[in-house]
Amino acid sequence: MKIEIDQDGCIGNGSCESICSDLFKVEAGKAKVLAKEISEDRREAVIEAAEGCPVQVITVWNGAKRLYPE
Repeated sequence: MKIEIDQDGCIGNGSCESICSDLFKVEAGKAKVLAKEISEDRREAVIEAAEGCPVQVITVWNGAKRLYPE
């Protein structure tokens, strides 16, 4: 899986980091993804972090298939 964050829309709220601190970090007011590839066993937590984003700028991919948002 891969995670993309629209940096233009990110407000640095930190909800993603609070849910998955091993995968997200807020630096200089923007969220960053800490891993290029995320294992399938983290799917539920990654989707939860994406859903928790107040501005909905996190996209989760599994190959070419978009998992979130659907």
